[in-house]
Amino acid sequence: MYNLLISAGAALAVLLILLFGFKLVWWGSILIALLVFSGVFLLFSRIIMKKVMAAIEIAGKDLQGQRFEKAIRELKDALQYGKWQVYVEGQLNAQIGMIYYMKREFSNAFPFLEKSFFKNWAAMGMLAICYMKRQKKDKMIATFEKALQWSNKEPLFWNLYAYCLVECGETGKAKEALEKGLKKVPGDINIKENLENLQQGRKMKMRQYGDMWYQFHLESVAAIQKHQMAAMGGRMQRRTTVRR
Repeated sequence: MYNLLISAGAALAVLLILLFGFKLVWWGSILIALLVFSGVFLLFSRIIMKKVMAAIEIAGKDLQGQRFEKAIRELKDALQYGKWQVYVEGQLNAQIGMIYYMKREFSNAFPFLEKSFFKNWAAMGMLAICYMKRQKKDKMIATFEKALQWSNKEPLFWNLYAYCLVECGETGKAKEALEKGLKKVPGDINIKENLENLQQGRKMKMRQYGDMWYQFHLESVAAIQKHQMAAMGGRMQRRTTVRR
């Protein structure tokens, strides 16, 4: 990364000048060089991250206005900063991949999701689902396990992992995943309920997560619409009852 190289170069130059130019003691020269490295690194980091965050903010406004392609262009333009700062490229790829995925452009989403920042659990979940749909169960499991090293406090992610395992015919492993989830998020109602559902041979319930669940597109549009219509009908019936 350019930031590291520039910082290291500046520190090395200062170290040589202090050692051979000013004849300063070696430990003092190293200490000053380290301070120069830290200062230059922090300065460039702030400059780069300020530009990246500005691009993400603009893209966010475009998304709110349903200008998806413009948002993607903004984020792709910001990828140039990935050469300067560690993890920037992964974060931007995650955002781009998620936008494509939520648009159901899965083939476009996949290459960006593959290069996602591993701490973005939503992007990693989408990547794992892409592997599942491509019949690559081992890679799906590996992706979930990698993400869970950093996101093991997210109840939905544990449930998503278990749901995908069930879809792959691994109900036993799904139960194990939910049991691990309960240890990381003790007392979580949704994890506990879905574990009981699997233990009793019933299907997992995910719709309580609302849009956070629907963004993964694991249910057909028709099924979602049917659920929404049923919910709307229930609300209308309750209103009618109240009026009577």
